[in-house]
Amino acid sequence: MSAASAPAPSTRVISRPVSEALLNEKWDHCLSNLVIKSGLGLGFGVVFSVLIFKRRAWPAVIGLGFGAGRAYEECNWTLKQAAKNIRAQA
Repeated sequence: MSAASAPAPSTRVISRPVSEALLNEKWDHCLSNLVIKSGLGLGFGVVFSVLIFKRRAWPAVIGLGFGAGRAYEECNWTLKQAAKNIRAQA
């Protein structure tokens, strides 16, 4: 048997399914969105606390909550849309 007729060794690339990769990308976006929006809400709350509310803590907590809530809603909507798109493709 000659070397030309021998089958080439197969190089298998193990990759994740498309849906799992998409889900991981969505979760990464959700977590970064949570950190950014919560930080912005906390920052605005601290600024309002110092400038208007005589250094009370509640504006900072309210701002943090609004930021986290907005990030949660965007993440929830994004994940539902991704699930809807995956079901439509199947």
